[in-house]
Amino acid sequence: MRQSTPETEPEVRLFADGACSGNPGPGGWAFVLRHLPTGKELECSGAEPQTTNNRMEMMAVIRGLQRLKRPTRVEVVTDSTYVGTGITQWLAKWKANGWRRRSRSGWEPVKNEDLWRELDRLLSKHQVTFRYVRGHSGHPENQRCDRLAVAAYKKYLDKPSQT
Repeated sequence: MRQSTPETEPEVRLFADGACSGNPGPGGWAFVLRHLPTGKELECSGAEPQTTNNRMEMMAVIRGLQRLKRPTRVEVVTDSTYVGTGITQWLAKWKANGWRRRSRSGWEPVKNEDLWRELDRLLSKHQVTFRYVRGHSGHPENQRCDRLAVAAYKKYLDKPSQT
């Protein structure tokens, strides 16, 4: 087993979650960014009137990484296998294939390419590791992010439709 050193320990832990009412539908994202040496935290959330759950999961990670002012060792904690697998297994292949993925009918564009490109740009600045947590399983920070994301998109549910 490899011993952790100050050079490999994360400086910050980024808890991130996205949520949607319908898929697509109104969606929200949220993150809690914790500086491990001091325990200082920053939380933030936002919403879009029409989006997908996968986009909101990605947006939570993107917005958290965008808040970092310098190259940082980051542990991202997420309940999104889409984000984790996308970054650790799919991203390099998509880039090598011109942001296309193989499908039964041939090649097609990667879904959410705009967000994957931004995530790729941010990942190149930081040393990022991922930890998957099961959603809605009692993980305190994951549940906190979920509550914030849901609260963020609710503003779009309360608006009467304009006809």
